[in-house]
Amino acid sequence: MPLPLPKDVTFNQINRILEVTDEFELDREWIEIPLSAASPGKIHKLPNGKIEIVVDADLPFDEWLAAAREQLRQVARL
Repeated sequence: MPLPLPKDVTFNQINRILEVTDEFELDREWIEIPLSAASPGKIHKLPNGKIEIVVDADLPFDEWLAAAREQLRQVARL
């Protein structure tokens, strides 16, 4: 039986997410990353214009981050 995936987002994971947002020249002041993962995860613009990045609790982090990269690319264009 596989171990359950962690539901908390670590500072290391946050740093890795911010490295990706930096690639798209997104201002870190406009990025919100909740400290709890959720199912499903999501990446979207909030009404105040900030980008919320919610890590998916059901996917391994590396797999989620690879998929999130494309979503962030699309959000960065908006």
